[in-house]
Amino acid sequence: MPADFNWAIGGEAGDGIDSTGKIFAQALSRAGRHVFTSKDFASRIRGGYTAYKVRTSVDPVQSVVDRLDVLIALTPRTIEENLEELHEGSVIVYDGERTTMENIEIPEGMIGLDVPLKRLAEEAGGAIMRNVVALGAACEVTNFPIENLDSALEKRFGSKGQSLVDNNKEAARSGQDYVKENFDHEFEYDLDTTDNDYVLLNGDEAIGMGAIAAGCKFYAGYPITPATDVMEYLKGRIEQFGGHVLQAEDELSAINIALGAARAGARSMTATSGPGIDLMTETFGLVAQSETPLVIVDVMRSGPSTGMPTKQEQGDLNMLLYGGHGEIPRFVFAPTTISECFWKTVEAFNMAEKYQTPVYLTADLSMAVTEQTFSPEEFDMDDVEIDRGKVVDDDTIGEWQNEKGQFQPHALTDDGVSPRAFPGTEGGAHMSTGLEHDELGRRTEDTDMRVKQVDKREQKVQTARDEEDWNPREFGDEDADTLVISWGSTEGAMREAIEFLDDDGVDVRFLSVPYIFPRPDLTEDVEAADDVIVVECNATGQFADVIEHDTLTRVKRLNKYNGVRFNADELAADIKELLAEEATA
Repeated sequence: MPADFNWAIGGEAGDGIDSTGKIFAQALSRAGRHVFTSKDFASRIRGGYTAYKVRTSVDPVQSVVDRLDVLIALTPRTIEENLEELHEGSVIVYDGERTTMENIEIPEGMIGLDVPLKRLAEEAGGAIMRNVVALGAACEVTNFPIENLDSALEKRFGSKGQSLVDNNKEAARSGQDYVKENFDHEFEYDLDTTDNDYVLLNGDEAIGMGAIAAGCKFYAGYPITPATDVMEYLKGRIEQFGGHVLQAEDELSAINIALGAARAGARSMTATSGPGIDLMTETFGLVAQSETPLVIVDVMRSGPSTGMPTKQEQGDLNMLLYGGHGEIPRFVFAPTTISECFWKTVEAFNMAEKYQTPVYLTADLSMAVTEQTFSPEEFDMDDVEIDRGKVVDDDTIGEWQNEKGQFQPHALTDDGVSPRAFPGTEGGAHMSTGLEHDELGRRTEDTDMRVKQVDKREQKVQTARDEEDWNPREFGDEDADTLVISWGSTEGAMREAIEFLDDDGVDVRFLSVPYIFPRPDLTEDVEAADDVIVVECNATGQFADVIEHDTLTRVKRLNKYNGVRFNADELAADIKELLAEEATA
């Protein structure tokens, strides 16, 4: 495992926890260090425990672990919430001058640094900068060059005037100087810097960036946790490439507007979370019936109903696979890493247009809000390919007109994909409705045509299954007797868990599945293994059900549904426990 360092700040919602964590993560990445972050926040504007954790190393990190080296505690609860992750030598920074913190007891073996955060911040220009004072203290504890923090502060506050930037720099140095002058501990942490250049990105931002790279020209959405950052990222950026963002009045309106833009020929997208997918389901059927290309992003959270809006879960799989009345052809993609959010978004647009079928692109809260560092080469725009599918123009449209010269947008074809004419194409005027229709798009109740149109729409999925690569990503020991399968965001934690397991002499083969439908046939892989474990963040094992359905083989289920993501050491321990139970059964 890489030699890593784990830092966190915790307090109440409204204490600036998120912005402080982002500043520190940005400073570390600008210093050439890899970063992986994790957030724990309440679904309220003020009050309720919230925390921001940063894991960093000079080597790549792709998971959280159960260890904290430095904790900035703005409330007593922060220490209580993180006590199990603190260890001998952990440093706790707190403000003992605050009435709520004056009688704090530091656990035995840990180092408490009582730093007057608020007072030092007021001396630097305002109490609101107390968290920046704490960051300066952390720089001293970790021997991290504070100049890297300066760079992050300039990025964060530069648009608000140099005076504010200077005040924040002064506040950071006051925290650094206070620790240097008042504590003589020999801290064991030393955050080296490198000359590497990294991009710091979360999953929602990667989806937005992928949409722009794919040529998306229209986005309609309604704010909902944890999908809102997709819209936030696009706003102000997509306009530079000729696109538009529209905030609708609700999720129904959002998907209907996005559908309209897609019918007009624009690459179009909407994004929401589980409750929004519920509301969009009727129009989802219209999208498929009218054979309109549309990308619909579902950033999952804990449900059902309002559930826990700011907590992790992968509970929407069944809805994405089977939701909607009737039988609806669809694609369901589940990126397994933040960088893959970018590439799967590009692929989703291509597949939507190539097969004129709606595409669900699903991430989850932990992936959406996690910042991670990547080399800029991972997002090489020269590798982005655009496939707009079977689009006809003025020269080719005659091939798809009937004997009366009428364009047939739902023409019966061997591959199930009909021609597509953008508005303004001469001779391409046509209609499409949610009613069953003939090749011209006109409503029909003819039984033979009904069967042909249903078969045609289903054939598109079979054609895609035959033509495209649906293989999973594979890691670990290909000859291992134990096979672990996961989908979506668990990949990073599982890849690091493999290293923990290897240290304990446990060999594992790991398949990470980014395609939920169509999906790879894992029958041979499952049958070849002695033990098969499906890992996912839901209570019932929705993907395990799919695997059992496909392979006719019972699998073991490792489920987590308390609202918190898997981490690497936890996964390794749980897998060992499952295997031990099997051995003694």
